[in-house]
Amino acid sequence: MRKQFYTVMVFPGSSGSPKEFRVSKALVVGTLWTLSLFILGFAGSGYFFSKKYQGFNDSSLELTDLRREAKIHKVQVERFSQQIKNFETEMARLERFEKKLRVITASENSPNAVEKNWGVGGPLGLAANSFTTALDQDGKSIAERFASQLEQLDGQARLQFISFQELDEFFKNQSSLLSATPSIWPTRGWITSGFGYRKSPFTNLKEKHEGWDIAARSGSQIRATADGVISASGRDYGYGKMVEIDHGYGVVTRYGHNSKNLVKAGARVKRGQVIALVGSTGRSTGPHLHYEVLLNGVPVSPKNYILED
Repeated sequence: MRKQFYTVMVFPGSSGSPKEFRVSKALVVGTLWTLSLFILGFAGSGYFFSKKYQGFNDSSLELTDLRREAKIHKVQVERFSQQIKNFETEMARLERFEKKLRVITASENSPNAVEKNWGVGGPLGLAANSFTTALDQDGKSIAERFASQLEQLDGQARLQFISFQELDEFFKNQSSLLSATPSIWPTRGWITSGFGYRKSPFTNLKEKHEGWDIAARSGSQIRATADGVISASGRDYGYGKMVEIDHGYGVVTRYGHNSKNLVKAGARVKRGQVIALVGSTGRSTGPHLHYEVLLNGVPVSPKNYILED
């Protein structure tokens, strides 16, 4: 079979001689097929990569949405966690308040005066290794932890309610005892020496301090911490100018180093009534109130007889 050719005539110009080229038909056909395949391949590759790019773009948008959603969930979880912590703090404050009430009312050994464990907190957050799985797993885990904590707090709140109910019944039946029980700050200031053993500011020797020293500005008001009768109002070598109140039920309070006593022995006073002014009389190094609480003649810590924060 004879080989077929295509003849190509090229005219270089109006004055030039035409040139003739012979091209094999098989070469032309092969070249056309190659170009066609190349064009189809290029178009297919372009379509494939455009689809891939679109997929990556969609995945990027989805990932951005998941990250935004995770941040929102994290903020919500942290806010809820803070609310639980605030609730725990308030319950702990109520427990301290209850303990003081029970010390005052001598009901520490009541069956309802049980130790309570408020520590149910802990760090909360969302994992960041895989957003889709982390959101599902952490969401379930956090929900279970919150449910457990809330259940525990609910049980503790019920115990606290029962305990306060008992105290409420006690106070209803003991209104006179309540009014005669020291429960407020005698003056506003800061404690410079607490109850218990300390180094004497005069001898540097160890001595027992039987009350609180509350530093305050000279002339500040001193108030009775409960109802009672003034059993002494005068001078004492150690206390300087001193007021003593008998509240009944074996409870006595003393207020020493006053600049001026405003009540006389035998007078009845009410809680909050001004009875003297802060000074530095007697065995004192500066203006302050020496405050004592005695129960059946024995000094006890005033801390247990101040219910105010």
